[in-house]
Amino acid sequence: MAALKRYCLALDLKNDPELIAEYEAHHKAIWPEIKKSILDSGIRGLEIFRIENRLFMIMEVAENFSFEQKAAADAANPKVQEWETLMWQYQQALPTAKPGEKWLLMESIFQL
Repeated sequence: MAALKRYCLALDLKNDPELIAEYEAHHKAIWPEIKKSILDSGIRGLEIFRIENRLFMIMEVAENFSFEQKAAADAANPKVQEWETLMWQYQQALPTAKPGEKWLLMESIFQL
């Protein structure tokens, strides 16, 4: 089995405790179609961490994973679009994000 590649991404939530609690509740029971779309794209592991309203996602992906292919599949999947629209009620772009950007890829600066 080939080694998995890891990507880390960041995004903010709206700084409202009620909205943050709702966002977390949605992620305790993600829709089956969302889980399937994640796994079908080549993502083998995915974790989201939170501190205050900052989110940090760690994705472990198969060798054939492509952000472009995932974006195209998501755009063609009405259930994923419904989920993304719902999640955007809770999320807000990082201050450095360009228009339309959500999760931003982080750069690895240290490994031990």
